[in-house]
Amino acid sequence: MPAATTGDAAEPRLRHSLANGVSHAHFEWRPERRGLAQSLCMVHATGFHGRVWDQVIHHLPGRHVFAIEQRGHGRSQTVDFDGWADFGHDLAALAVALDLRGAVGIGHSMGAHALVQAAAYQPGRFSQLVLIDPTIFAPADYHQPPPPGTLHPAAARKNHFGSAQSMFERFAVRAPYNVFQRQALMDYCRHGLRPGDGGSGFQLACDPAFEGKIYPLARQNLGIFASIRALQIPVLVLRARPGDPGILPWDPLGSPTWPGLAQEFHHGRDLPLLDKTHMLPMEDPALVARIINEAMGAVPDSLRGTGCSR
Repeated sequence: MPAATTGDAAEPRLRHSLANGVSHAHFEWRPERRGLAQSLCMVHATGFHGRVWDQVIHHLPGRHVFAIEQRGHGRSQTVDFDGWADFGHDLAALAVALDLRGAVGIGHSMGAHALVQAAAYQPGRFSQLVLIDPTIFAPADYHQPPPPGTLHPAAARKNHFGSAQSMFERFAVRAPYNVFQRQALMDYCRHGLRPGDGGSGFQLACDPAFEGKIYPLARQNLGIFASIRALQIPVLVLRARPGDPGILPWDPLGSPTWPGLAQEFHHGRDLPLLDKTHMLPMEDPALVARIINEAMGAVPDSLRGTGCSR
């Protein structure tokens, strides 16, 4: 594995690995704990980055964790893509590069979608999945024509900020960020900016045009159901409150998850959290950490993986 580029005893180590032809950044927490118990592999949602998991991880003391940054996000290389399957292939290749063995995969939204594919493509790399409001629709939805246009409204997001603090102050009163726990919002702002191209200020690490291209392709990956049915490991599906159709062009706090999803897995379990929103990992990090710990304790020995080793 490449040498660490940042980090000390209190901070995660930032590393880069080549996977599927893309240089992926990933943060490793508590590397000295690797191999002592199952490792956790966390995958963020569209537009976010690996450090949005910080507050969840702080509620998981003693756990060895990889927090992945997907292509075009955070410090990972921005490489164009054809569809959501590319993110699954990326993550599968990264699981090999990191030599994951029986890890617990934890994914949010599009990250959960990619994690399902990766676990199917690389049996044995993951022993269990916790899918937090995954962007996976009913099968019939994948036969609908794509929405008109090529870019989502996210492509028009503000992309220049004077500082992380100014970004925080702007976002703290705007949906969907106003539901974030305050420190989680600061983590998103502090780690989600890079120096501005013009030499002044900062801009989003995930370019709005890149983010905007992802959303319209969400209903194009019907192959996700082949991955779902291939999995022979426990899968916990967390679902937030339903979307409000009156909020246009879409409700960013409503769940995109098909309510029947959990029953499609061989060992699926559904956990509705109807008082929570789609931003659950940042909204209630302590609850997410508790659910992860409880899910790991609920897995029978006959279905548990062998742990994660180098």
